[in-house]
Amino acid sequence: MPLGLIALAIGAFGIGLTEFVIMGLLPDVATDFAVSEATAGWLISGYALAVVVGALLLTAITLRLPRKALLLGLVVLFIIGNVLTAVAADYATAMVGRIIAALDHGAFFGVGSVVAASLVRPEKKAGAVAIMFTGLTAANVLGVPFGTFLGQQLGWRSTFWAIAIIGVVAFAGIAALVPNRRGSQERISLRAELGSFRSGQVWLSLLVTVLAYGGMFGAFTYIAYTLTEVSGFASTAVPWLLVLFGAGLVIGNWLGGKLADRSIDRTLLSFTGALVVVLVLFGLTAQSQIATVISLFLMGGFGFGTVPGLQSRIMQYAGHAPTLASGANIGAFNVGNALGAWAGGVGITAGLGYTAPIWIGAAITAAAVIVMAIAAAVAASSAATGETQAPTGASAAVTH
Repeated sequence: MPLGLIALAIGAFGIGLTEFVIMGLLPDVATDFAVSEATAGWLISGYALAVVVGALLLTAITLRLPRKALLLGLVVLFIIGNVLTAVAADYATAMVGRIIAALDHGAFFGVGSVVAASLVRPEKKAGAVAIMFTGLTAANVLGVPFGTFLGQQLGWRSTFWAIAIIGVVAFAGIAALVPNRRGSQERISLRAELGSFRSGQVWLSLLVTVLAYGGMFGAFTYIAYTLTEVSGFASTAVPWLLVLFGAGLVIGNWLGGKLADRSIDRTLLSFTGALVVVLVLFGLTAQSQIATVISLFLMGGFGFGTVPGLQSRIMQYAGHAPTLASGANIGAFNVGNALGAWAGGVGITAGLGYTAPIWIGAAITAAAVIVMAIAAAVAASSAATGETQAPTGASAAVTH
């Protein structure tokens, strides 16, 4: 395994930690800045919106920069944002820090996916993307509980200082371990990158990303309420149950990458279909603690198992101009997060109970299955008629 993938995974770990750890620190942040928890929650929403903007805008304006140099610059932006959050004297400054840190998120994962795929043989591309995203899953399993504990013991600012240090380690790793390949970037143009969006398969892939990820996060956003109010777990058990969910993310990400290297579309259809089944069963059995534990693990596994395939698929159909489309897909993940959280909240507000987000998530994911089936059928038909090359695995993803 190329060591450069480890460096990219460290960067992904830090970014994932930045995004998710604040959820466990919101009460402390709200108290420190004397704002309501709802207002403090905008530090999460603002981050997500900035990810979408950065995924498109920052990627577009940096297309012709050498990818290694761009990744290093993005990590510097990440460090600056987290340091600013750590030293913020007021809420507004903290929000600026969060936005700065978020701007690099989409571009890092978008460009990093392309770089990761270029470090391995064609038939190993989805697996390489999965290794990079392992950092994101590890952030959920290990980083968020530890970061929350650190913040509770030493103050929430200590967590963001720790994240900044992780950024320094990622910078050193990328500088030392990621190859500096010259020559290809000069041929990249914004027009060519925008041209990849003429592909119907690119748009279908983006829609599947929004729906598949939105379905999972629609259920996950309010999972603490489901666990305590429906399943009957004590609030002290919730962090450990989230670790179990995170373990599902890690295994699903690894397995999804392996299977996507054999067939992207078949893997995505299988995993999204299985996620629908898991969510339906979860909704039916949420009163059972044993069933809930199983469902939580499977929800993480099948939900995040789609990520390597989704990222590889959009690079595959973007052809020789994958960078902007790859970044757009990272933005689509965050649009899905927002969609799922909003829809689940609507269900709770309507008085449908704390299992409503699970049922709504199942419906959103079912829509993803339908769109994915259409995309796969169109791709197979085009391949059969010779109109468009539509390989079955990640081997046809971007050539560098």
